Amino acid sequence: MSKPLIIDAHLDLSMNALEWNRDLRWSVDEINESEAGMTDKPDRGNATTTLPELRKGNIGLVVATQIGRVVRDNKGLPGAGWHSPEQAWAQTQGQLAWYREMERLGEMVMIKNRAELDTHLALWANGEPNDKKPVGYILSLEGADSIVTLDHVEIAYNYGLRAIGPAHYGPGRYANGTDSSGRLNDMGVALLKEMDRLGMILDATHLNDDAFWHALEIYKGSIWASHNNCRKFVNHNRQFSDEMIKALIERDAVIGIALDAWMMVPNWVRGVSNAKDMNCNLEIMVNNIDNICQIAGNTDHAAIGSDLDGAFGTEQCPYDLKTIADLQKVPSLLKNRGYSDEDIEKIANGNWIRFMRKAL
Repeated sequence: MSKPLIIDAHLDLSMNALEWNRDLRWSVDEINESEAGMTDKPDRGNATTTLPELRKGNIGLVVATQIGRVVRDNKGLPGAGWHSPEQAWAQTQGQLAWYREMERLGEMVMIKNRAELDTHLALWANGEPNDKKPVGYILSLEGADSIVTLDHVEIAYNYGLRAIGPAHYGPGRYANGTDSSGRLNDMGVALLKEMDRLGMILDATHLNDDAFWHALEIYKGSIWASHNNCRKFVNHNRQFSDEMIKALIERDAVIGIALDAWMMVPNWVRGVSNAKDMNCNLEIMVNNIDNICQIAGNTDHAAIGSDLDGAFGTEQCPYDLKTIADLQKVPSLLKNRGYSDEDIEKIANGNWIRFMRKAL
């Protein structure tokens, strides 16, 4: 089959631009050369994702995040944390300003509704070179800590936010996430009700098991999991059990498979393990995709949410991926497993498109 359009449902682009100080208009090589000798972050010099690489990989539409956690003690937790929701909100507004600048330059375009989605998809299907095409993005918030008050949800919706994952790592203001326990608190319940009222997408990623089941019980609107793998392969609460996957399928959700190596192979040790030694390759992404398809009995619910450069790079991702453009290797791997061209198209883009057309 020809190189399909790929939709990637989780990229922390603005975080990379502002907190890693990466100009995402540069090539991956230019970014990595600029970071030679830097040690302030574990993935320095190992970037995979830039706007030119997205175009090279025919990745024309992404779900791009804002993120700003609120924590008192950030020890042992990945990512930055702020001491107040007001600080975290200000961080997300800076991230929004970066997206707006990319739009002004024609590098990106925000997708807020079905009409804009269809217009953008038509542009990327017109047969012309991708070099000058803007990368489309749907704006999502990873972790709701930065939502200062419920009034801020509508403010965010009005500037284009369409999806919220209530939790990230550890305890949160609205919900508890990875490596924690407990159902949604009263603020979390109110948050979901407000999201329901506005017709937003609930991202089930990072919800701990208690909060996951609570959220599915009370949320009436559209639910996806932007970047989440299968507990069958890595037995950790960050992944979904088969029972959780079945529940999401019943809600017509789509699950994006991520490429963070510790979520792909058991016993990965950050900063120590090596992808080749651990046999971490793109076949494992296909294993996760296939598991979801086998549970569903169809190919309607598995997709890609790579999380590439989400505070990790080539030091902690499959060894056969050097840049995000290598996601184009996945269709061939699926073909080798007996997946039809139609099914591969669904996994590459069709499932997300179907979901987005309904949710937006």
